[in-house]
Amino acid sequence: MHQRHKVKRSRRNSLLAVAGLLLGGGGLVAVNAIANAGTATRQSEAVACPSVAERLPQIPGRARGEVDRELALLKQQTEHANAKMSGTEGGDDGRIRIVLQPLGTERAAALERIEIAIERAGAERPQGLQSLALCTAGGQDANRVTADGGYTGGNEQPGGNADGGAQPGDNGPSAEDFVDITSVAPNVQRIGKGRNASTGSFVSRCGVNKKGQFNSDNVIVAPGVGNGAHHTHDYVGALGVDAFTTNESLAAARTTCTNGDRSTYYWPVLRDRDGIEQSDADRPGGGAEGNVGEILTPASVSLQFVGSPRTKVTAMPRFLRIITGDAKANANGGANANARWSCTGFESRVELRDKYPICPQGSKVVRISKFQSCWDGANTDSANHRSHVAFADARGNCPQGFRAIPQLVQRVTYNGLAGSIRFAVDSFPESFHKPITDHGDFINAMSDPLMRKAVACINTGRRCG
Repeated sequence: MHQRHKVKRSRRNSLLAVAGLLLGGGGLVAVNAIANAGTATRQSEAVACPSVAERLPQIPGRARGEVDRELALLKQQTEHANAKMSGTEGGDDGRIRIVLQPLGTERAAALERIEIAIERAGAERPQGLQSLALCTAGGQDANRVTADGGYTGGNEQPGGNADGGAQPGDNGPSAEDFVDITSVAPNVQRIGKGRNASTGSFVSRCGVNKKGQFNSDNVIVAPGVGNGAHHTHDYVGALGVDAFTTNESLAAARTTCTNGDRSTYYWPVLRDRDGIEQSDADRPGGGAEGNVGEILTPASVSLQFVGSPRTKVTAMPRFLRIITGDAKANANGGANANARWSCTGFESRVELRDKYPICPQGSKVVRISKFQSCWDGANTDSANHRSHVAFADARGNCPQGFRAIPQLVQRVTYNGLAGSIRFAVDSFPESFHKPITDHGDFINAMSDPLMRKAVACINTGRRCG
């Protein structure tokens, strides 16, 4: 059992202040402070916003007109902000509050309208667009100011507000990162199954990490590097996994899985940030890097392997490594983001990609990771740890040259968070605990006979495990 102690009064006050902010689905509204504005030239003060058009998927014909109108509006918004920039008084703070904050709010709303238009036309809702609401001006200062004027992190850490407002040490998340799930329109899409679909499933039951198998390593991304993740992971499956784990040690490890599966499954812990901390409050991977609060033990963990809606699956190779999602998605533009948040009772209708859910009473918070289900047929890893596997397309087809493998669907639930905005996923210090940064890691260490059993069950439509 980890030792716990009360947080400092200033941190608790800041958490309560965040809880009092307005909740809504307007997207991330954050802007960069302007460096050296007093001596900046007109050119260096120009507003710079991420390009939206180049990040859009193929746009359905029915949505093209509406999307084009919103893209034109985004351009007009930036031009208007540029016109206001040089005439705004009040130095850095004035430019932030009068120019950049309203621009971020306007862009977030336009981006959401683009998402809705594409989804309404029958395509999958684009992921990661809300990260493009961020605009900069006058340099690359890391300090960020939220829409309500609060500070959400950065290199400098000024003292807290006299009125108990948000403090920089808390490093996010903000109230804008939460949304009442009952207010979100249904957005879950179903893929029709073809005649050759593999409709079965195979489950590994590996527990919920009650014994607290934690570390801040990542043996896939940073093998041999202690604290390579800079945030703490839950582990189930093989015991003793850390940065120095090898294929040989994994194959020989004891396991928490009831069927002898020695695979390792790990994901960033979820913490309750309201008043209690773990014993890692001042340690790497924990409070030393902004990951504060009580680590929550999941109420349940489901590790289910499912088939393809288009074809039979082939066995995945032993020691195949898969990372799904992106721990730095908010900084990387969301290209590899694969976060899914929901509440029990809503999963069949609503999945949130860039928001934490505010769940109604009696409902549990749910995290879902749907791993890549296509393999290149040759490699167990790749230089970027991604290109050897791929996602199927919107119809369930693998890219050319890839073959379908059992897809890991990881589902983790938590009790006691109904109505709460006090929880957050562990993250890199620069990722501000954003929900879009949720991710999962998996190394397949099933024995060959166990993998053959899983494939047979999936391909013959049975439920096994």
